[in-house]
Amino acid sequence: MMTYQDVQTAAQRVAGHIRPVALAPVDPGAWGAAEGWLALEYLQHTGSFKARGAFNFISSHVAAGAMPDAGVVIASGGNAGLACAWAAARHSAPAAVFVPETAPAVKVDRLRRLGADVHQVGTEYADALAASEEYAAETGALRSHAYDHPLIAAGAGTLMEEVLAVRPDLDTVVVAVGGGGLFSGVAASALEHGVGVVAVEPRGSRALNAALEAGAVVDVPVDSVAADSLGARQVSSTALEWARRDGVRSVLVSDEEIVAARQALWDDRRIAVEHAAATALAAVTSGAHRPRPGEKVAVVLCGANTDPADLAHRR
Repeated sequence: MMTYQDVQTAAQRVAGHIRPVALAPVDPGAWGAAEGWLALEYLQHTGSFKARGAFNFISSHVAAGAMPDAGVVIASGGNAGLACAWAAARHSAPAAVFVPETAPAVKVDRLRRLGADVHQVGTEYADALAASEEYAAETGALRSHAYDHPLIAAGAGTLMEEVLAVRPDLDTVVVAVGGGGLFSGVAASALEHGVGVVAVEPRGSRALNAALEAGAVVDVPVDSVAADSLGARQVSSTALEWARRDGVRSVLVSDEEIVAARQALWDDRRIAVEHAAATALAAVTSGAHRPRPGEKVAVVLCGANTDPADLAHRR
């Protein structure tokens, strides 16, 4: 089980290697009488928060002498693979990345530019994961995971440590959930400091929400505009454990609300994020989470590996 102490250790390990998150204030009155900030984590190396966990994972194994000659292998919707390839290159280690055939071309192209050995398999993350496991068995490569590993989740949690260093008076953090790595790390840090967590998922990809409903990790169908990043069939058991704690609330938003939030970021701020990042914002703009008067809220914009071409032509 990943703990807050793991997040603290990760913060020490990644310091000086990742870009500290910037906070942008929301316009007064935009969220009613609440105060709001956007955590601009899409400015991170490789365009998403995933760089934090990947660096923590690979650096830890290299330091322990546990990085094989075959390097590291990961299955990913795209962002985790980008981060793994980047972190592996920083440590002069080979990286093989398995992605679905449906992965956005912008992510696949960038993976290749980072020097990754890219394999496109199947139509969902689960297909790529199965192929990556076969590759690991055949080559001896170190298996990384897009979200379900203590080092990955703890690395992601360093984001929240930085947010709280700037806004120690924060009441609530709003974060999108796919497989649960970012959520777990953020929750570990936030709850330690008495900050509430709103876990946001698309209605068509609700692995955490369904697990909470069932009382156990369950398979869910994946059908959402944000599925390239939030398309896990199952949430991690670690995420479910953190989600059961006091101070955590699970909410769902529609694809239409996600698209509207993404478009609004472009129209109002010229910020082009992927649908996963807009999913978190959609919780506030749709009313799935209604901040109370005076509540201090941060929304994590977790990634921007997207093709912005569809933004400029919509109103």
